[in-house]
Amino acid sequence: MPSMPLMTVTETHNLTEQCGWLSEENRTEPRVTGQLDAASCLFLSIIPNEHAVPVLICIFVSLTLFSFLVNGLTLFGLGRSEDLSWEPRFAFLKNLILSDLIQTATLSPAVIHSLVHRRTMAFNTWCYVQYFAGTASIFSSLVTITCMALERYLYVCHAIHYLVILTQVRLWLTLSLIWVYSISVSIVNMVLLHMGREQKNDPITRGLLCEPDMMEQHMGFPRVSAVFRKVVGSFTLLLCLLVYAFSYLRMYRDARNAVIPFNAVNTTARKTVMFYCGMLFLQLLPLLLKVASDALWEVEGTVAMTALASEGTSMMETTPSATAVVLHMSLLMMLIVPPCINPLVYGLRSAEMRQALRSLFRWWMDKRVRGVEGIRVREVVRPN
Repeated sequence: MPSMPLMTVTETHNLTEQCGWLSEENRTEPRVTGQLDAASCLFLSIIPNEHAVPVLICIFVSLTLFSFLVNGLTLFGLGRSEDLSWEPRFAFLKNLILSDLIQTATLSPAVIHSLVHRRTMAFNTWCYVQYFAGTASIFSSLVTITCMALERYLYVCHAIHYLVILTQVRLWLTLSLIWVYSISVSIVNMVLLHMGREQKNDPITRGLLCEPDMMEQHMGFPRVSAVFRKVVGSFTLLLCLLVYAFSYLRMYRDARNAVIPFNAVNTTARKTVMFYCGMLFLQLLPLLLKVASDALWEVEGTVAMTALASEGTSMMETTPSATAVVLHMSLLMMLIVPPCINPLVYGLRSAEMRQALRSLFRWWMDKRVRGVEGIRVREVVRPN
């Protein structure tokens, strides 16, 4: 992304006057004046409160650093543990961490860049890369979580045949198919995206991230691309929910039946199922927000296409509605949350993983102690 000058608080204080809003009441049509460009005016329409920008920057930077830290630490711990590296559930966990790292590295810096420079996202090659990698990583994470639930079901309910069913060949085939499916969806999305009427005169978007709504809007609302994305996304989401519900309900039922003869209540099984269901809801919250956003764009997209056809105006001549702004910012925030909680839910909650991290910490401390002792020995034997 090209470097852009930072805007100071003093410069943003008079942002409204520089944009020259035609309608102060509705703020629907910005007229750019002075040195301020359209990207800064559109940023103001999304975040009109200048004091909220530093807060958002701190939140996004904190979530990004935390995501890199916990995912990197968990992945390093798995890599150093030979016992865990070949277990199917930890192989799926490594695949989930890889998807989360790609998602964080692709989406977070772009949002932080837009917030720091107080401009909406520029439409360039990086926008395509961001859209492609973001779509692939999100689909990969969703399908991986689905496979992890199914793997736990096989482990608990079919323990005798677990190793026969889930062989190493089938495990690596499943991991390969996850990425083939995710990348294929991204490629088809990119191809269908160019079937609309691109806004060639608009080098900027109306959002802080090149997410599907912004891309489809900029490319002239290609109907085929929108329908394909929503159908495939809804199918994948529904599949995840069905597999998750089936797997954990069966595990809970088997655990409950195991203690019924003893007139006991398996509270541990109930708490485990409730915990993972709650975490699944938190992980799927960005996708649920996307469904709401898609429903909104079904209405706004039709209105925009009608206006473009009748008036021949550019999409940059109108600013996003209040509802679209709220959904856009909520989606940006929630996209960073799953990469932060996935290592905690599926990694650190495991006793084996905690043991591996403790071993990693002890190895790191021993290495530091040996390094300090080596320095002291060299200082002692050093000739005067």
